Amino acid sequence: MASVPFDQMDGSIWINGEFVKWADAKIHVLTHGLHYASAVFEGERAYGGEIFKLAEHSERLHESARLLGFKIPYAVAEIDDACRTLLKKQGFQDAYVRPIAWRGSEQMGVSAQNNRINCAIAIWQWPSYFDPAQKLKGIRLDVAEWRRPDPRTAPSKSKAAGLYMICTMSKHAAEAKGYADAMMLDWRGQVAEATGANIFFVKDGKIHTPTPDCFLDGITRRTVVDLAKDRGLEVIERAIMPEELEGFEQCFLTGTAAEVTPVSEIGPYRFEVGEIAKTLMNDYSAAVQPKHAIAAE
Repeated sequence: MASVPFDQMDGSIWINGEFVKWADAKIHVLTHGLHYASAVFEGERAYGGEIFKLAEHSERLHESARLLGFKIPYAVAEIDDACRTLLKKQGFQDAYVRPIAWRGSEQMGVSAQNNRINCAIAIWQWPSYFDPAQKLKGIRLDVAEWRRPDPRTAPSKSKAAGLYMICTMSKHAAEAKGYADAMMLDWRGQVAEATGANIFFVKDGKIHTPTPDCFLDGITRRTVVDLAKDRGLEVIERAIMPEELEGFEQCFLTGTAAEVTPVSEIGPYRFEVGEIAKTLMNDYSAAVQPKHAIAAE
């Protein structure tokens, strides 16, 4: 948790093409995005002064908006430039980057065809999503009550704000029981993901991960799949039923905020923090470093 409330932090925020003081980046209480969740966002990390896979994130932001039926009035290159400039203005080398786009306050109601599409970017320092000490030992997950919906009922390929409502509910319920997070099933009862990260399992030297057909195919997820294949590891994307967890040896999560985080427990199931999880955690840490920083070592 931040020591200072987010609306009281220092610095600048980019909003609709301008850099404004952090405290002045405000919206009206009757903003459509607040009432109807007509908002999409991204989570990105900067390492050594460079934002990892920035263009991919900006492209996904545009695609998320398209899936929600609106167009962001700033090109991918403009958003990229704004992110890089803001990172420098904030004076950070390692930081978290949050672009967001939403329907404004011109109309209030389910229909909002004439609302302005707003876009903002904030950057702050966020060292680790999970407690670093617990991360090394493997975090503990509960099994969420809420399930990822059928893609015929929600735009599951979009990083849309509304899809995270059940994630917050699930994570809060898990934390109330002493867990770090929760694993979510999908509407079919298959393993889906954690509340803000994709999930992987290891058995007999092979990596198994759910097919992302009703949840986000994360950029970090794809990066780690490539890193595993570079190591000669077999990655199997398939439907995974919860009863299969008993036979898996290792488990880990991937995400921009989580990076690569080993899991030691999911409900009644236990996992070791094994070599494959450790190797991919280290490989990912190396992959995100800017090339010029690696060359200087």
